[in-house]
Amino acid sequence: MDDKGQLEWSLWKPFTESAAWTTYLLPGLADTLKAASLAMVIALPLGAVLGIARMSDHRWVRASAGTVVEFFRAIPVLLLMLFANEFFARSTDVSTEDRPMYAVVTGLVLYNASVLAEVVRAGILALPRGQTEAAQAIGLRKGQTMSTILLPQAVTVMLPAIVTQLVVIVKDTALGGVMLGFTELLNARGTLAANYANVIQSFIVVAIIYIVLNYLITSFASWLEARLRRSKRSTGVALGPDDVHDLNAAEVGGTHGAGADNT
Repeated sequence: MDDKGQLEWSLWKPFTESAAWTTYLLPGLADTLKAASLAMVIALPLGAVLGIARMSDHRWVRASAGTVVEFFRAIPVLLLMLFANEFFARSTDVSTEDRPMYAVVTGLVLYNASVLAEVVRAGILALPRGQTEAAQAIGLRKGQTMSTILLPQAVTVMLPAIVTQLVVIVKDTALGGVMLGFTELLNARGTLAANYANVIQSFIVVAIIYIVLNYLITSFASWLEARLRRSKRSTGVALGPDDVHDLNAAEVGGTHGAGADNT
């Protein structure tokens, strides 16, 4: 790079000025985060519904959900974005400016909801069967068992895979920038490089931004997972000496009462 003059300060200097960030990189990063957030917020509950539906007692529900999951999981996410873009262009009144965002989010939702459906299903099936049997023993219906017992416990199991998929969503927004003109981070980098003639430098800076962003996501997920595990290990409220004394007194009283009844 030094031999080719790529380490010259003039090529790196724009990144020390606010104009390069406020005009190009930060707006692109904002669009990346907006598309990724919308896709995850929609895909996660949709994937949970599809994953639960695949375990339904009704055959037609299982078959329908399985068809949807396998169909959209088999299609490349870029192709889904292109189909969505054509659909919005020909069948809706979405403006030309908003169409790339709609297409990117739609493609990400369809693909990642299908992947998350399998994550949810695997997370629930990984739980001990005794959880379901205990719930049935106390009279809970299947829906109650799923919502109050299985899903809350499966969250900890599913969290690493969900975070991995979130990182994939953040990176896949770049496909919309390349093919649909969506003004995400990588697309904004191209405009910046055209103005400052620093292609390699802009690629390096954007790569660092992606690394930092995904590191923050995974770090937050690790913290959340550890917190969830600690909360599940805590089974009750800590008792003080007075509480223990009261419990012992009640136990002794109950024993004496039982002995008096037996006599």
